[in-house]
Amino acid sequence: MRRFPKKLCLLGLMCYCVSLAYAQYGASFSQYWALRSFYNPAATARDGLLDIQGAYSMQMMGYEDAPATMYAGVDVPVYFLSPRHGAGVGFLNDEAGLFSHKRIHLQYAYHLPLGKGFLSGGLRLGMISQGFDGSGVDLGESGDPSFPTSEVSGAGFDLDFGLEYRRKNWYVGFSMMHCTMPTIELGDDKLQTISIPAVYYLMGGYNIRFENPLYQVQTSAMMRTDFIGYRGDVTARLLYTGSKFHFYGGLSYTPLNSVSFLLGGKVYGVTLGYSYEMYTSGIGALNGSHELTLGYQIDLNLFKKGKNKHKSIRIL
Repeated sequence: MRRFPKKLCLLGLMCYCVSLAYAQYGASFSQYWALRSFYNPAATARDGLLDIQGAYSMQMMGYEDAPATMYAGVDVPVYFLSPRHGAGVGFLNDEAGLFSHKRIHLQYAYHLPLGKGFLSGGLRLGMISQGFDGSGVDLGESGDPSFPTSEVSGAGFDLDFGLEYRRKNWYVGFSMMHCTMPTIELGDDKLQTISIPAVYYLMGGYNIRFENPLYQVQTSAMMRTDFIGYRGDVTARLLYTGSKFHFYGGLSYTPLNSVSFLLGGKVYGVTLGYSYEMYTSGIGALNGSHELTLGYQIDLNLFKKGKNKHKSIRIL
């Protein structure tokens, strides 16, 4: 195992703690619009369909021990009540150097018809597990007790909530992650702790339709902050909707950080998306981040009477 010098590890720890809300606990997927229920529990099962989502991001290519993030989630309407009730489960795994972060959660949303759209409220309960591989730290002869010399981990309870309103061609939502602002104590001696700040998200989208119904532009934006730092994303995608498949391409811009190139499509209910995030803040153009998203939707409502007809409440 490659070992990290103490000073390098200390610098990494400081950077890790400063950027905690964004690097680890606020996973920054460039295809955020495809993972709405991850960022806002109010979007859980908003389509009235079983919705399977997955994403994998490989960041800062070319750098050793660069961050990698994986997410998988399943949302489903609570059919025996009504499609207005939605429930879901999700798992997040984040790796960055000697640090690891895992999160598993359950979430619920209620979709209330309001005006010409739906007002949704959601709640998410989760468990966070934080780990640090101290065996990879080279302490030399100092024996500094502030650094563990073996693998240590800790866990804590987490809570998120969100609101979303959507109509035919647009939506807007607000969510707050880590409402309890948990403190994770590492190891049996609990000498190392990591405090997780609350992170706030504001996301919205609007579909621009043309006279030709086969084409439309889907725009979206998201702002996230912990009131210390922030990140904003603005996205536009041109969507072609054919009889057998959908196809899209577009761009996303993150001020002072990056430009992302987007490409994807949908065939037989399976949606596959790819993005390349090219950093504009000093990292080489070829050292960007690759990201894949995968989704699948199907109607599994066994409580319907008659033919299997479904009116989706999907907006975007």
